[in-house]
Amino acid sequence: MDIALVMQFWVVAVMLALTPGADWAYAISAGLRARSIAPSILGMIAGYTVVIVAVALGLGALVTAYPVTLTTLTVVGALYLIFLGATTLASRPAPIAESGEPIATGGWGQFLRGSGVSGINPKGLLLLLALLPQFTSPNGWPSTTQMLALGGLHLLNIAIVYTTVGLLARRLLRTRPRASSVVTRIAGIAMTVIGVGILIEQVLEWM
Repeated sequence: MDIALVMQFWVVAVMLALTPGADWAYAISAGLRARSIAPSILGMIAGYTVVIVAVALGLGALVTAYPVTLTTLTVVGALYLIFLGATTLASRPAPIAESGEPIATGGWGQFLRGSGVSGINPKGLLLLLALLPQFTSPNGWPSTTQMLALGGLHLLNIAIVYTTVGLLARRLLRTRPRASSVVTRIAGIAMTVIGVGILIEQVLEWM
């Protein structure tokens, strides 16, 4: 692998992980509403793992051959973000539990939601489809292996960033129930707005 390309990808991947979006909104929501953020973070990592493997194994070629595939994935992802945002807004904010099971859903439910947030996040999918092939070298390792390695670097980035976001949300807002409620609502609004915005983009493209 070309070390220069790896470092360039790492810089881009860090900037992407540091950009607030649906993943941040879910990490904050998990930090405020659940006893442990681990299931949510692991779920998001699992979702991105599936996307990275799919891209490395040829999803890009499939999308090129059948553009409707990407459109379908984008619409499904947008609808899921709207669903998560709406359920977050509809739920009654509760204080962070000191013990027991995670609030609102069990650990498995949190994991699945996290997987959905990242696995069918249209923006994340599009970025990985566009970025991973660009940073592979024609020399050395096979392109599939290179994309898997770069994807692993991206997973490390998001694990660190999203865990930090969730823990900071919990630590800074734990003793501020009103602020916690406001931030949870903002997270719900953010997921809803992002989902609606993506749907509008798709409708405009069809017109």
